[in-house]
Amino acid sequence: MSTEVVMPQMGESIAEGTITKWLKKVGERVERDEPLFEISTDKVDAEIPSPAAGTLTEVRFKEGETVEVNTVVAVLDGDGASPSVKSAAEEPAKVETPPPPAPAPPPAPVEAKPAPPPPTPAPPPPAKQADASVEELRRTKSSPLVRKIAQEHGVDISQLEGTGMSGRVTKNDILSYIESGSGPASTQAPPRQPEAPASTRPAAPAQQPQPAPVEVPAPPPPKPQMGDRVEQMTVMRKKIAEHMVLSRRTSAHVTTVYEIDMTRVAKLREQHRDSFYERTGTKLTFMPFIFEAVNKALRKFPIFNAQVSGEQIIYKQDINLGMAVALDWGLIVPVIKRADDLSISGLARAANDLADRARTKQLKPDEVTGGTFTITNPGIFGGLFGTPIINQPQLAILGVGKIEKRPKVMTSPDGDDFLAIRWMAYFALSFDHRVIDGADAERFLAFIKEELEAGDFSV
Repeated sequence: MSTEVVMPQMGESIAEGTITKWLKKVGERVERDEPLFEISTDKVDAEIPSPAAGTLTEVRFKEGETVEVNTVVAVLDGDGASPSVKSAAEEPAKVETPPPPAPAPPPAPVEAKPAPPPPTPAPPPPAKQADASVEELRRTKSSPLVRKIAQEHGVDISQLEGTGMSGRVTKNDILSYIESGSGPASTQAPPRQPEAPASTRPAAPAQQPQPAPVEVPAPPPPKPQMGDRVEQMTVMRKKIAEHMVLSRRTSAHVTTVYEIDMTRVAKLREQHRDSFYERTGTKLTFMPFIFEAVNKALRKFPIFNAQVSGEQIIYKQDINLGMAVALDWGLIVPVIKRADDLSISGLARAANDLADRARTKQLKPDEVTGGTFTITNPGIFGGLFGTPIINQPQLAILGVGKIEKRPKVMTSPDGDDFLAIRWMAYFALSFDHRVIDGADAERFLAFIKEELEAGDFSV
């Protein structure tokens, strides 16, 4: 009795996954629901549990190979296994082949006749059939992300040669095509204008020789020297690189930085820290207060909770906060769905749960999609502030710097200045200048500053 292990579909829009690590070797025993291998997709990294107990008898794909969903990747043999189901491709039906027909006698010689005229070419198929075939090619040769990039840049995917499995067009293929400037506009000739009569046309000026365009060759890739260590990029690292380059190419990035006094929030957190943990079972950090202030700001300034689609702006109804989580092997952004419906305690529980499961590769694909605004916290490592890159297709991202005690010049009610020790932090907002003006960004961040410095939160 054997069980076939297939590549799972980790989300509706995911068509393939890359096997990053086999956790069991051929010949080793595995229990039901015990992690068998790790995969990486466009959305999430995850451990895949064994569907049954038994011995791993066959591994059909190596680490680093990309496999389409529902493809058999391994075979288990042993107790608790269900009979394997072989596909029609593995057991083709036996069909009797009819004997070949007897050879016909050679034809009698005939006089040579002039060749008939070439047949009239058949009319082109109807537009509906052409449209259907293009859509079929798009579905079978690209992922939803690739189709979205192609739609935004007016590229017909059916005309590209894909380098992915089964000729699929990958993100690298579409980005390389766009980077080369080979778009529809460059292949179409401008409409020809009717010529005026020779007697009314002005004399053509002498044409000046035009300098040939200078092409700057790409620099050659660096070559490792003696003593250098070379390692292949992980799937997650390659996808992060693609996403960051795409974002810089898509959005007009501008960053503004504010200094915010977090003293009242720090006192509130210290006052309720122990009781909060006893009541909720989770730690109370600064982030839930920041999340709540951002929720209020997004409701007041909805352009920051929007997305661009061609020449349209889509204002999102739900506020889905993405929170960047640093991992030992990369970075991932799980999403708190409908964050504005949650209290401080709800935001704290959701954030801590997502962060913990991200570090143990237990996130589901729908928990890393659908974000409308992202918050990253480099301050946890000591950074004062940075200029974060927007998480596409969002329009802004907020970076929170280190929250620490600093001397601050304060003014008393009598107008006298004095030095005080305050909890301070820098907040950096990167926004898409295509649709967000600088004045709106300043108002948005000033509103967050006002909310946090007031410290009016219910814990």
